[in-house]
Amino acid sequence: MQDMTVSAIIACAGSSSRMNGVNKQLWELGGIPIAARSMLAFEGIDEVTEIIVSARECDIPEIERLAEKYGITKFKCAVTGGETRQQSVFKAFMETDKATRLIAVHDGARPFVNPEHIRRCIKDASIFGGSTLGVPVKDTLKVVDGGLIIDTPNRKQLYITQTPQIFRRDIYVKGINFANDHELDYTDDCQLAEAVGVKVNMTVSDYRNIKITTPEDLAVAEVFLRMEHTE
Repeated sequence: MQDMTVSAIIACAGSSSRMNGVNKQLWELGGIPIAARSMLAFEGIDEVTEIIVSARECDIPEIERLAEKYGITKFKCAVTGGETRQQSVFKAFMETDKATRLIAVHDGARPFVNPEHIRRCIKDASIFGGSTLGVPVKDTLKVVDGGLIIDTPNRKQLYITQTPQIFRRDIYVKGINFANDHELDYTDDCQLAEAVGVKVNMTVSDYRNIKITTPEDLAVAEVFLRMEHTE
């Protein structure tokens, strides 16, 4: 694993459209902004050699300030995001060191990712070429068409996909080139790898690795913080 150097991309360029005006990336949980918590999770990973943040242009000065305040020594730069997640990640990718072997993409709004799970995902990606964190679904899911249930997938085969999603550099490049050539825009990076025939490994994570998307998620996050203080 010593040669498995990793460039970490933190995706913070979302518009927070479902947050009722709250900028989720800069919202403080336990006194620490969400974006800073996400950067800190990667700061302590030995294999990670650099951290690049994709953010809204108006947030970049604050992201840079947070990196300095919280001692993110691996912070390389923040770049202005694109119109979609895929475009934002690619703009950050263009700033990565070409010598790094693995590209790790993490949602900036997942502040509770466990560093040990990141390490396991890095190891799995080095073996399989690509790996993502995720957890088994708890509920029975239904496929609905026109308001009617048409199928019930086998729950044992279903996982909730999280981040980071980590890939060999060459696989990410092949995937993004395929997407650009065919004018495709995917909602997660696993789809880039899948599009070029790579079977992505699922590294089992935990249910605390939530994505802050709505105000209700902030309430759940506060509960997680209280649990941490009582454990």
